Amino acid sequence: MNEQSKEFLYKYLNNASPTGFESSGQQIWLDYLKPYTDEYIVDTYGTAVGVIKGEGDYKVVIEAHSDEISWFVNYISDDGYLFVRRNGGSDALIAPSMRVNLHTKKGVVEGVFGWPAIHVRDLAKDSAPKVTDLFIDVGAATKQEVLDMGVHVGTVCTFADGLREMNNRYFVGRALDNRMGGFMVAEVARLLKQNNITLPFTLYIVNAVQEEIGLRGAEMIARRLRPDLAICTDVTHDTQSPKYEKKEQGDLKCGDGPVLCYGPAVQNNVLEYIIDVAEKNEIAFQRQAVSRSTGTDTDAFAYATEGIASALISLPLKYMHTTVETVHMDDVQNVIKLIYSTLLSLKGNEDFRYIK
Repeated sequence: MNEQSKEFLYKYLNNASPTGFESSGQQIWLDYLKPYTDEYIVDTYGTAVGVIKGEGDYKVVIEAHSDEISWFVNYISDDGYLFVRRNGGSDALIAPSMRVNLHTKKGVVEGVFGWPAIHVRDLAKDSAPKVTDLFIDVGAATKQEVLDMGVHVGTVCTFADGLREMNNRYFVGRALDNRMGGFMVAEVARLLKQNNITLPFTLYIVNAVQEEIGLRGAEMIARRLRPDLAICTDVTHDTQSPKYEKKEQGDLKCGDGPVLCYGPAVQNNVLEYIIDVAEKNEIAFQRQAVSRSTGTDTDAFAYATEGIASALISLPLKYMHTTVETVHMDDVQNVIKLIYSTLLSLKGNEDFRYIK
């Protein structure tokens, strides 16, 4: 990773892009991508696409999603406390005592998720907090003071934690799910430009919105682009840390390489093609099985229009949907390498149908 890439990574990861409010992060992403692409597309809800024009009519998508889980202000009490509801899969258990940023038209308002001290709680009756137990303190004494700050019902809130490195081996922070994916597909575009690669197809580098509330951005852009092939990237669970059951969640580990997924939405011929690329390029990889859906934008692409040949390359990640999401630096580079190598191997006339 060069210095320019690293600067982009920190700027992009530390910017807040809550579901439905991704535009500032999408602008950062597009600004980085523009020197490596021929044109770009932005749809009505904010999905951003960099386009690298190639020869022929074949169309390939590489895709990640840009949004992060967050909170909405749902109620403001007369004495100035804010109560919230989820925007995506936010975890009430981790919220107490966390710092938050409330994003208003006047700018960021800082607050904290308050919590009563251990001394005053009945520990025998303690239980995991529910969303309705949570409250945010912005230092206001009245509801009107809160409103004067620019905070209102519907104001979106994100945790304040940023990106850092741990033991020269891991990236740690919030929203690595899945802005690390947006970083990885952008790096593929950079490598193609840097190495003067002319592709035998048109490549669409997609950074979709609203994945965390049901793959919505991917649904919209898949119908618009109608590609012949889609390679999506997202995160999946590292199952080595405590509290995971490998018999249920599989045996996946940060540092052991990209994870290739088996499941109905994953087109098996595409999957085998990517496995062959990994083996030829000596890229270590792991395997994962899902019972129904992948739970990622792969599902949206696979079932769009008449069906798009789709596959999923996942980045193993610890502590998903927390402020300390953790990924191995080697895995990040190997996902980039695998997507890049797959693109270089394509001829632009592949027909992945099972029966011809």
